[in-house]
Amino acid sequence: MKTAIITDQHFGCRKNSKLFHDYFLRFYNDVFFPTLEKENIKTVIDMGDTFDSRKGVDFSSLAWAKNNYYDRLRDMGITVHTVVGNHTAYYKNTNHVNAVDLLLREYDNVKVYSECTEVLIDKLKVLFIPWINAENSESSFLSIKNSSSKCAMGHLELNGFRAHRGHIMEEGMDCKLFDKFNKVFSGHYHTRSDNGTVFYLGNPYEMFWNDCNDTRGFHIFDTKTLEHTPVNIPYKMFHTLYYEDTPHQMLDTTPFEQKIVKVIVRKKTDPKQFEKYIDKLYSSNLFELKVVENFEFVESEEFEAEESEDTISILNRYIQEAEVDLDKAVITSILQDVYKEACEVE
Repeated sequence: MKTAIITDQHFGCRKNSKLFHDYFLRFYNDVFFPTLEKENIKTVIDMGDTFDSRKGVDFSSLAWAKNNYYDRLRDMGITVHTVVGNHTAYYKNTNHVNAVDLLLREYDNVKVYSECTEVLIDKLKVLFIPWINAENSESSFLSIKNSSSKCAMGHLELNGFRAHRGHIMEEGMDCKLFDKFNKVFSGHYHTRSDNGTVFYLGNPYEMFWNDCNDTRGFHIFDTKTLEHTPVNIPYKMFHTLYYEDTPHQMLDTTPFEQKIVKVIVRKKTDPKQFEKYIDKLYSSNLFELKVVENFEFVESEEFEAEESEDTISILNRYIQEAEVDLDKAVITSILQDVYKEACEVE
């Protein structure tokens, strides 16, 4: 039997952004639900972080999730198995108060696992492993040790895998704990990586700049062969352009409507032509545009950061003290944006 595996959907992300919910909906309308119908899939496995904020779910985001996701799954007769992730657990040290259990009780087809549980999916026994924390760690490790399942699925923080592109996690549990299983599938990290046995499947869509050009989607899992097949999203939210005296006539702005675009300037010999290039981008009805130029700083040998200073203060002071013949207010604004983007990545 074929089942669908999806993880880290983060409904309500980016402060309940309508822009991102519209982008998400395109994935569900054009990719996810048509694939479920085509493959006659009747089971969906959600490996955690269905909602974005562990502190609270906005009413509009909850209504969006019900109307565009849960109602449709129920009406299609699809059973959903969902584990509690760290974003859906209210407290950091326990899973007992969690969004998916409290907010989705009206759906008889949604099964929520806040503790390790062995479940038969078709004829395959699967160990579902929710977020492991201080309260459940001992019982979770015991369940893993005593499990007779061939396959485990959960929301795990293991070391040695990519948390996001370019960053390997050094913290977390040792994946050797899961050597007994034929296959282990996990959410939590948003980019795909594996060691041949443990597979991080990644989330369905881009949410931050570090997701740009990283393959996303969901997976179809065969309970007989234990093989999984990716179904990728063809749509992007973030676009990076490199300006090298590029004629504005050559720029196709069609893909940028209601998208977030960054222009990195490598060569600009004619400011007027560059303005035409940027004006053409603005006329495409994009959502946000950032322009980044390459700067060379002459670092002062006397610059020292004080322990009492926060990161933003250090960045601002560094720019003010740098010997650079550029608009320091613009540079400060760009660095603050980059810092905020970095803080959004978990």
